[in-house]
Formats: sequence, C-alpha cells, structure tokens
Amino acid sequence: MTSFSDLNLDPKVLKAIEAAGYTTPTPIQAGAIPPALEGRDVLGIAQTGTGKTASFTLPMITLLGKGRARARMPRSLVLAPTRELAAQVAENFDTYAKGSRLKKALLIGGVSFKEQDMLIDRGVDVLIATPGRLIDHFERGKLLLTGVEIMVVDEADRMLDMGFIPDIERIFEMTPFTRQTLFFSATMAPEIERITNKFLSNPEKIEVERQNTTSQTITQILVEHTPKRRDMAAKDKREILRAIIERDGDDCRNAIIFCNRKTEVDVVAKSLKKHGYNAEPIHGDLEQSQRTRTLDGFRDGSIRFLVASDVAARGLDIPNVSHVFNFDVPSHAEDYVHRIGRTGRAGKLGTAYTLSTPSDAKYLDAIQSLVKTELPRGENPWTPPGVSKREEAAAEEEAPKRTSSRTRSRSKKVDAPAAETPQPEVKEADTRTKARNEARREQKPDTRNEPRTEARNQPRQQEDRSGASSSRSRGGRGRGGDRDNGPRVVGLGDHVPGFIEMSFEERRGNS
Repeated sequence: MTSFSDLNLDPKVLKAIEAAGYTTPTPIQAGAIPPALEGRDVLGIAQTGTGKTASFTLPMITLLGKGRARARMPRSLVLAPTRELAAQVAENFDTYAKGSRLKKALLIGGVSFKEQDMLIDRGVDVLIATPGRLIDHFERGKLLLTGVEIMVVDEADRMLDMGFIPDIERIFEMTPFTRQTLFFSATMAPEIERITNKFLSNPEKIEVERQNTTSQTITQILVEHTPKRRDMAAKDKREILRAIIERDGDDCRNAIIFCNRKTEVDVVAKSLKKHGYNAEPIHGDLEQSQRTRTLDGFRDGSIRFLVASDVAARGLDIPNVSHVFNFDVPSHAEDYVHRIGRTGRAGKLGTAYTLSTPSDAKYLDAIQSLVKTELPRGENPWTPPGVSKREEAAAEEEAPKRTSSRTRSRSKKVDAPAAETPQPEVKEADTRTKARNEARREQKPDTRNEPRTEARNQPRQQEDRSGASSSRSRGGRGRGGDRDNGPRVVGLGDHVPGFIEMSFEERRGNS
C-alpha cells in the first residue's frame, strides 16, 4: 500500500501531514501527486469527498518551496466556485504549509477590498480566489497574473453550473502559456471536456471512480408522498422531515438539509426552530460573516441541523455528517451526487434521504439514469391527521376503482333515455281564474290602433303646460331641460332624449 512518504513530498509537508493524522493517501491523491510533482498537467476526475483538495495542495507547497513572491504577482492561483470552498482550500493550505515560509491570500466576496489589496501588495505565493472577485481586482489594476507558475481549477463542473466558464476562459488567457494546470472535477460534461482540450497540454488523466457514481458507504432512501393538495406539499414535507428525525433518534447526530430555493431554506430552518430543533440556514444572500459563523458552529457541533442551498453542496469538508436530507429533489441530477456526498466521507457510513412528490418524477428519472441505479424506497413515517396508515394505503388502492366506477355511472346517466316530466295537476281554482281573465280581456276595448283624440290628450297637455311637474321631472336630467314643456312620451319615463321630444313637438304643431 502506498504511503505519503513514497510520493517524494517535501519533508516539512510530510511532517505536517503526520501532524494532521493522515498516513495513507486516497486513490486520487496517490494518482495525482506524482505527475503534479513532475510538472505535468493533471486532469483529476473523482467523486466528492475523496480528498481532491490535498491532491493539488500538497504538490503545490512542495513545488513552491523554492523561490520568492513578488508584489502583485502571485506565483500560483487556485480558483474555487464558492466562498466556502475557497475558504476551505485556504484552511488546507494553512494545515499543510506549517514550517514553510509560503504566504497566501484569499480573495472572496463579502470582505473588504482594502485588506485584500494590502496582502497582494506584500506579495503572495498562493492566491486562492473565486472568479468574480479575482477579475474585479484585475480590472482595478491591483493584480497581475503574468507570474503564475501553477494554476488550479477546483470543482470545474460546479463552475459550469454557476455560469463561470466564460470567466474561467478569460482567466486562463491572462496567465502565461507555460503554466502548469491542475484541473479537478467530479463529473465531465461536454463543456468541461472542451476546456480541458483547449487549455491543458497532454494532461495525466486520473479517474479513480466511475463518473457520476455515489459512494458505497451511503445508504440512500427515497421517501415518496402524495399531498392532498399541491399547495400543501411543502408543509407535508416539513412534517415528514421531523418524523424521520424523530424516528432515527440518536443515529441522526447531525444533518445537512438541502433545498432548491433560498426562500425555502429560510422557511425550513424557521420551522425546525419553532419545533425545538437546533437549526440554522446558510445560502448566498447571507452576509459572509454569518455564513462563516454558521459553518463553524456546525463543524464544532453547536449547530445540529444545517439547512442549506447548493452553495454548501460541493467541496465542503465537514466531517462526521451522519445524515443528508434532500428536502427538494435537485433539478440537476449532478447536484444529487454532490449533495449526498456530504455524508459517508473518508470511509464512514452515512444516510441520505430524498423527499419526493409526484411533481418530481422527471427529476428522479434523471437522477436514477445518472447514477445507473434505482433509489431504494423507504417508509413514510408521517400520516396526515385523522388518517391511519391502513386507511391511507386502502385509499391509494381504491382510488383507481372509485374513478372508474364514477365514470361508468356518469356514462349510464348520459346514455339512458330521458324520463317524461310529470305534469302538474290542474286545480279547479286555477281554471276559474283563467276564465275570469279571458272574460275581462273580451270586455276591454282594444285602443292600440285607434288615433289619439283631443279629449284623451287634453288632461296631459294641461298638466304639462303648468310647468311645475315637467320642470321637476326633466330639469337638468334630459337634453331638453326646461325649454320644453310639451307632452311626455309614455313608456320612456323622465329620461327622454331631446331629439325625440322635438319630433313630437313638430307633429303637434302640424296637427
């Protein structure tokens, strides 16, 4: 079996490794360190949690042991997709560089530019940065990359997901062509392969695990739930999450709970706190100081549950995580591999739960296609209030039967001939009333077609000429106003258009 002493590392580095408690390199470390020490480009492909960070940190410290840093011109550059991952690389550098005189600088967002500029001005051997902040310093004229001897790209597939590939290509073009490049990724998407073909020169490819596989030390469990209403899915999943935590008891020492959206992270963390659980959120909208405090608290055990967005899914080396919960099924299948990789690290056992609803079907299919296996189904420990487990199972079995019987009953109603509507019984009183109304109509003369006589019009004309009722009824309401005291048209009420009244006025004058 290979040991670190067989890898030609600097004696000071070996002493630091021993002090950290490590004796045997992981497969990716054993494969990547020797060609890196020879000055060759390296393309490392390994799943998360296999020790990729030490695969480039250890040879960098050994190679940079000779030489001196110059102001604003770092000798090496490490690119990481997130602040947390960049900070973790810096911690690893501090651990393994004890006893050496190498200097480092960390360029990430959420930290003052002035402090970072002061470090760069003094000269650094190792510059660890996120792509955005590095370009900001470069465009401000505070940084030159022409002295870079070694360039490292860590978690390249995450860079692709976060849209950093154009920035990575630009940074590559800022560095010398003669640089040595160490390129690490958990998966190899076509875009990643294009970049490696363009910027790496005859790299040594180390692939210690089949691409897109999950660790054998992780027990994966899929918990399915069908909510009664779609808008109740999130609330039901919070109930299921707490039920699983209670069921697993002491086995669930701590856990990372992943959500797809930052708002959901806050809601889940608040819900857990409300029910007495020690939980804190972490996502990209929080201040960097708060994110650092939360991660430190989770590492030292003062925080039991870390509710996170995918900002914490990749590269973070948080030891002894017993459980991972996918509160939301990740929309990108690759994120599933990285999320559950936070547990079961360094040969330890871990458990990963995934909570799903029927709307997650296409995402589950993509995940199972990626990992080349079907996720084992687990029991849902939570039952909606008022429904027993037996009743719930029986309801699911009877649902198709009820639907088909309902359809058959409806079709019978449509096909059946319509029954004759029963006629109401005619009463004697109704017959007498009908006869009396017909008699009245026969006695009443029909005056609809008779010409209007002067006698019939006289009372209404006299009333209209008086002006009192006419002005009150039409003054300010119709178009005619007070100027017209002519006869009102029966049936139109007080709102008689002026043009109609004028036409009657002309006919009355002619008569």
